[in-house]
Amino acid sequence: MADTKTDGRRIRGERSREAILERAVALASVHGLDGLTLGRLAEAAGVSKSGFFAHWRDKEQLQLDAVDWASRQWTERIVKPALRRPAGIRRLLALHEARLAFYADGVLPGGCFFFVAQVEFDDRPGPVRDRVAQAMSRWLAFLERQAAEAVKLGELPPGTDTAQLAYEIEALGEAAVVQVRLLGRDLVYTRARRAVLHRLRALATDPSLLPEESA
Repeated sequence: MADTKTDGRRIRGERSREAILERAVALASVHGLDGLTLGRLAEAAGVSKSGFFAHWRDKEQLQLDAVDWASRQWTERIVKPALRRPAGIRRLLALHEARLAFYADGVLPGGCFFFVAQVEFDDRPGPVRDRVAQAMSRWLAFLERQAAEAVKLGELPPGTDTAQLAYEIEALGEAAVVQVRLLGRDLVYTRARRAVLHRLRALATDPSLLPEESA
């Protein structure tokens, strides 16, 4: 019986921690990681300050855990759906489309956690900057592996600069975050989709694998 109670408390504690991190990532997409004040976060997550301190004793650890949680969210909402598409150029396009859909759905009120985090910490050496840089590097490396797989499958020509292509896809996704509030979502998302689609079609050995125009 004691073990059952202990397990129940552990499960409730983990659920509480996950709920706080979900709110932390949402708030950080607007206010930045430094904006995760105890009062603001406790109120948003619906927990007491004492409950908050049961999970984190300092702000830096909360920030590190928020980066990790945002990485898992990115995997669940962007990477996993795209992995259902065939490997190669169709998956590359699907990754970009899934990213834009994530933004368009308004999952995060600020649009993109990682854009805000990298702007906030790019010139601030320390563990949080390192964790953000690692997450960004993993994403670029993942895009590059998908491009390399497209070369291996013969869908992109030999000698394709896969690192450069990954960088371009990332840059176009990031541009959408920057511009959407100023230029309007319909224009920005349409152009961001079209730019990657046209780039992939121009490189593809068989452009018919991709639509002639993005939906």
